[in-house]
Amino acid sequence: MSTATVTDKPQEKPLGGRFVGATANYIDERTSMSGFVKALGRKVFPDHWSFMLGEIALWSFVVVLLSGTYLTFFFQASMVETHYDGAWLPMRGIPMSAAMESTLHISFDIRGGLLVRQIHHWAALVFVAGIGIHMLRVFFTGAFRKPRELNWVIGFVLFILAMAEGFTGYSLPDDLLSGNGLRIIDGMIKGIPLIGTWTSYLLFGGEFPGTDIVGRLYTLHILILPLLVIGLIAVHLLLMIVNKHTQFAGPGRTNENVVGYPMMPVYMSKMGGFFFIVFGAIVLIASLVQINPIWNYGPYDPSPVSAGTQPDWYIGFADGALRLAPSHLDVVIGNYTLSFGILIPLVVLGLFIVVVMFYPFIEAWITGDKREHHIAQRPRNAATRTAIGAAGVVFYATLWAAASSDIIATHFRLTMEGVILFLQISLILAPVVVYFITKRVCVALQKKDREIVLHGYESGRIVRLPGGEYREVHKPVNEYERWKLVAEETYEPLVVRPDDRGRITAGQKLRAGLSRWFFEDRLAPVTETEYRAALEHQQHVLHEYGDGHAHGELESGHDKH
Repeated sequence: MSTATVTDKPQEKPLGGRFVGATANYIDERTSMSGFVKALGRKVFPDHWSFMLGEIALWSFVVVLLSGTYLTFFFQASMVETHYDGAWLPMRGIPMSAAMESTLHISFDIRGGLLVRQIHHWAALVFVAGIGIHMLRVFFTGAFRKPRELNWVIGFVLFILAMAEGFTGYSLPDDLLSGNGLRIIDGMIKGIPLIGTWTSYLLFGGEFPGTDIVGRLYTLHILILPLLVIGLIAVHLLLMIVNKHTQFAGPGRTNENVVGYPMMPVYMSKMGGFFFIVFGAIVLIASLVQINPIWNYGPYDPSPVSAGTQPDWYIGFADGALRLAPSHLDVVIGNYTLSFGILIPLVVLGLFIVVVMFYPFIEAWITGDKREHHIAQRPRNAATRTAIGAAGVVFYATLWAAASSDIIATHFRLTMEGVILFLQISLILAPVVVYFITKRVCVALQKKDREIVLHGYESGRIVRLPGGEYREVHKPVNEYERWKLVAEETYEPLVVRPDDRGRITAGQKLRAGLSRWFFEDRLAPVTETEYRAALEHQQHVLHEYGDGHAHGELESGHDKH
């Protein structure tokens, strides 16, 4: 009988593991990307629900691309006249453009075409809304400050491109509603002095509506604008990775670190799941809520214009500005007419867009703050900025409401003149009123937070002192709440100093005045001395009142601090 030596063979990897490993080695040997992939996979991102707002915009844009790709196989971007003979009986035999006919064909003859059309339209609305809400979060938390100023500008350009993308797609069906929207754009272009008429003729390929505008908008909509959006999204995400993501204040969180979870596997799983949630929500809305029923409007005809003719909500502010412009402002100079009813809204909207785009640089110049900021601020701790943002939102919302002035008048049985006059007054006064109210509320909330940090929460426990006085025992603030409530950053107005020649220039005076205005009514953060004194006082009071549990919490928080 012979004895054989048994050697343990190494357990082979499953087929999938061998394939992935071999593929990874193959790619790495030819591209050397393993270091980048490893660094990206280990990248830590903070965790907060508001950080998902940007992902809503990202995933809705993916839905726009997927649904739009499907629609391109059936849409005909042509203004050649034809007659409809499809499944929708009320419009059979009606002359219309090939663009309108193909859109009806998609809606009623292609299986699932109407659903995909509505998914595409709703996803576009969610995309623009997601960018807007994401930018509001960035603005009110101060996440645009150094080193993220350029990313703010890129994000705002993405917002403008998203609106342009939506408007070009909205105008493609060549129906009555989109035709009236194009007519408004044509009127705005023609109102530009000297070059307006020629620009309109060049854009539309002749006198409005021309014969080329749908084809040109189609090229913008499916090629040029999407490429720009995709490129800027890539740059935006790259800068976010390079500059780190902002995080809210908390224990252990500083400007030098990021507290959160790694990209792989945590955030990859979250992002994948969130994509399907966004996709499912958009499909659900598209299935249940009708949007842009072009068969009710019919092909474009310049004669039937009624109440309710208005663009999608994201372009409403421009239409509202035109409606609120005072009438009878045309000035005739020789052979030229200056239409100030068009020029004034264009100038106002242009200034508004420029101020919003370059606001990070404007605030940095006013405050003189050149530090890097990776901790997001609570809006109440930046009272002036929050008030400015609230005033800007009200200004935008008033213009937006003006785009529906006819709907407001007809539904509430008001006069058009009365609605327009009210909105004109509101456009000037409402932002001012909202600015002061918001600033007062922010300062009051700062005072409340300071009071809670120094004296604790109201516990509801009432004790009677030896002298007969009744007093409520306050519960101390734990360490986590203290980090949340106390602002660590300090700001002071700039001090005007003479230059080498002993002079103070007008620009320095302006900057100093704006700095004083920006930091007026500020509250100084709670100092270390004040906080320790408050802790000792609370410890003494709790010991005197015999609250052992709260006393232990206070001792623990004091030791950590």
